[in-house]
Amino acid sequence: MRLTGLLLGLPLLASGVLSAPASDDPCAKIAGKPYSLPRDVQACYKSFPFNETIRQNVLAVVSSVFDFYTFENFYLDLPAPFQGSTANIRANIDRINKTEYANDYHFMKDVYDFTLRMNDGHTRMDNLIPAPIISLWDPKKKEHGVYIAPNSDELVALLGKDFTGYYESIGFDWKRLAGAQVLAIEGADPYDYIDRVADWQVGNYLDHNIRRMGDLAGPVDISTADLTFKLLFPNTTEPEDLTIPYYANLLGIAFTDKESYWKANCAADARTNGVDLKINPRTDSGRHEPRRPKASIEELDHSRMNAIALPDPYLPTAPTVTGTTEVIKSYILPGNKTGVMYISSFGGDYYNFQLGVAASLYSFQQANVERVLIDVSNNGGLGDRGYAGFDSTNRANPLAQKIVKSAINLELDSSWLFFAANNWAFPNGTRMYPWYDYMDPATNITVNGKDDQTSQRLHDVCQWSYILEIPSKPAFDLSRNGLLTTHGAARSKVAIVSNGLCSSTCALFSTAMSEQHKVKIAVFGGKPDSEMEYRAMAGNQVMEWPDLDTEIKTTNLKKDPLAGPDLIVKANMRIHQAQLENSLRRKGLFQTLRASELFEDN
Repeated sequence: MRLTGLLLGLPLLASGVLSAPASDDPCAKIAGKPYSLPRDVQACYKSFPFNETIRQNVLAVVSSVFDFYTFENFYLDLPAPFQGSTANIRANIDRINKTEYANDYHFMKDVYDFTLRMNDGHTRMDNLIPAPIISLWDPKKKEHGVYIAPNSDELVALLGKDFTGYYESIGFDWKRLAGAQVLAIEGADPYDYIDRVADWQVGNYLDHNIRRMGDLAGPVDISTADLTFKLLFPNTTEPEDLTIPYYANLLGIAFTDKESYWKANCAADARTNGVDLKINPRTDSGRHEPRRPKASIEELDHSRMNAIALPDPYLPTAPTVTGTTEVIKSYILPGNKTGVMYISSFGGDYYNFQLGVAASLYSFQQANVERVLIDVSNNGGLGDRGYAGFDSTNRANPLAQKIVKSAINLELDSSWLFFAANNWAFPNGTRMYPWYDYMDPATNITVNGKDDQTSQRLHDVCQWSYILEIPSKPAFDLSRNGLLTTHGAARSKVAIVSNGLCSSTCALFSTAMSEQHKVKIAVFGGKPDSEMEYRAMAGNQVMEWPDLDTEIKTTNLKKDPLAGPDLIVKANMRIHQAQLENSLRRKGLFQTLRASELFEDN
């Protein structure tokens, strides 16, 4: 579950509080600047008083959307190793509803922290520091340690003078930080500090070790002004204590003062809530193809972020082969034994994606490569074509059951609705007909002592979007064909490598390859000597609030007491709509391997 947009840290306010003169306007101080001091950003945020109307509106939507969240009761008592994410969702909503807040920022920060610590990325001014930290192996000491990235001076310089100029103006030499060993952060062992950040600030991922890899040196909001390090610089013997200030980067829409800040970044707009497609069809509503939720992890509008490209020395030099697309980069390693497919996303043009995979495999075959390595590092998912290899269910809360019945009565099929039956298949693979009520009868289940209901089982529907005929025999053997490695184990022709940040649709793909085809998966990164999952977060159908609200309005249920109101602020809430039947973590699925162990025949 993820709250995005305004709920990620932009303050909430009512139009009645927009009367401060420009000279007293703390938002005007940071207007027009790509970077600002955290204290100045906080002053802008906290200038908006707490508003009870907004609290009740936001919590009403949050509560109603959680009714559709398939994992709500699972969170009451999560199993090891995910027990740190255990949460009582309704108790937290009740607590937030009763808490007194000094300003709107504190209210929104509380909502954000509550959902963040559920560590489900389906569920900002961003603080930056010129000291990206990494865990490295020291071959001389024969131990791991935390360091400021040795090439961080090259990376930080790419942020431009708007960022580096601030540090130069205060006489802070950020370039000398590159390669320094980190002995302590905020007085704590650096790995302990990273654990603290993973516990309370990173979010997104259930697996703790994957969370260790994100935002290692600090908060994702502007609550901290600086960070204190104990550093051992290269070619020195005495540690040095150093306080490094943060500098906040604007990720929202430009503004000039408090009023324009609200209008651009906080006020609900035409896309905040859903529409009745019978009256007001959207051009992007997918009316000509089945409407399907995506399985993805996304943040703010990336077009508003300051992106930087890697310097040339760090770009791959191997030439790509036919089959390379926007999201697939395919090449052959030296020696011509191994073909590599780097898949950065499962989003975009799905038909072009299929062609890219087929062309890449054909290129590998023509080059007589012997095996294929699939790299899914940093793959955020984004697929919207089903859930390969698994059955699923939808949570059958009372409003969901009403949506399905109303869709049938109004004769609305999959070209209108995500909940329409012909988006799904029966367990035998036969497509459901549009007027079938797959939530009647609902299936009764008990989770952590709580009674709940799900729909009937829904079958994998990926094949409906295939434009290529699936070959009867894989291009590269997935079956571990009986050939033996030097260790006596069966050798596969396909393996997967990842840094663990393989989310949603990517997690579905990796799970299917591991559980159904027994493909090896190597995961790198995280804390040394700690196990790490190859799946960053659960994957399946994910709905945004505007999409869910559209389902409600199009089925004439907006006035139903179970339906949430229209949001009066620019915000979003993303949840899992469906639950996979076979994707629970099983003993033995974990494989933390050396890269050399993926293909042991050298």
